Amino acid sequence: MWRKVAEKISTTGQGREVLGADDIRRMITRISHEIVEQNKGTANLALIGIQTRGVNVAERIAECIQSFEGTSIQVGRLDVTLYRDDVATKPHLSPRPTDLPFGVDDMTIILVDDVLFTGRTIRAALDAIVDFGRPRKVKLAVLVDRGHRELPIRPDFIGKSVPTNLDDEISVRIVEVDGEDLVVLKGAK
Repeated sequence: MWRKVAEKISTTGQGREVLGADDIRRMITRISHEIVEQNKGTANLALIGIQTRGVNVAERIAECIQSFEGTSIQVGRLDVTLYRDDVATKPHLSPRPTDLPFGVDDMTIILVDDVLFTGRTIRAALDAIVDFGRPRKVKLAVLVDRGHRELPIRPDFIGKSVPTNLDDEISVRIVEVDGEDLVVLKGAK
């Protein structure tokens, strides 16, 4: 499936490759095992991916967990556009559908995103989740943690920590959205 489609490409002119397709696959596998280990199984466990690429990462984690546990994990999609504290200054943002096909009450929710930067998107996601109920726990899984937090948010599961300058950009490409699996660091111009 997604593993067969993803191929490593040249990043000439696109920035420095931080993670290739094989790196991403290994990180998702490791994160999946860590989630099950910390949760002591899959009981009362659900994943919620933040639109857009966080959803794809969450679906891959669920697929990986199913492959070694034999149990399906529910995956939801969460849009945080209207919960953002900068929505008034970014009128180009358009909401995408939120779909939580399960109740969050008394569940262990793993919130999944592709990149953790300031923590503001995660704060918005926590506000949104609480509108759907009261989970037992909410833990955070990210593919890339680039630091520079503005809020006291800390991930529980990290694919890779990538030291960056404040003005750098991390570009995460996911095969389901972008046609390739790749993480690129672009320095400030």
